[in-house]
Parts: sequence; C-alpha cells; structure tokens
Amino acid sequence: MKKLQLYQLALFIFLSLSLTGCDIVGGIFEAGVWVGVIAVILVIVLIIWLIKKIIS
Repeated sequence: MKKLQLYQLALFIFLSLSLTGCDIVGGIFEAGVWVGVIAVILVIVLIIWLIKKIIS
C-alpha cells in the first residue's frame, strides 16, 4: 500500500511540474472563457480527489 501511495505522489508531482503555467493559461484563453472555467474546475476536483486518495 505504501508503494502505491509513493507512486501516486510521484506521478502527481511529475505532472504538476511538467505543465508550465503559461502554456496552460495560453491554451485556456485560445479555447474560450467557459472552456477554461470548466477545465479549471475539473483540475481542482482532480487534485482534491488525488489528495484524498493519498491521505486515506
């Protein structure tokens, strides 16, 4: 179980560091404001879900 949590944490850190903020913001504004809002909400929900999975 500890190895799985370590793997999830490493994956989360890798993904968060591999996406630069400017690339994400640029893509959001090209796609439109509402698509950006939905994308941000989905990312926040995903991060909360991952944190809850790691903690429990």
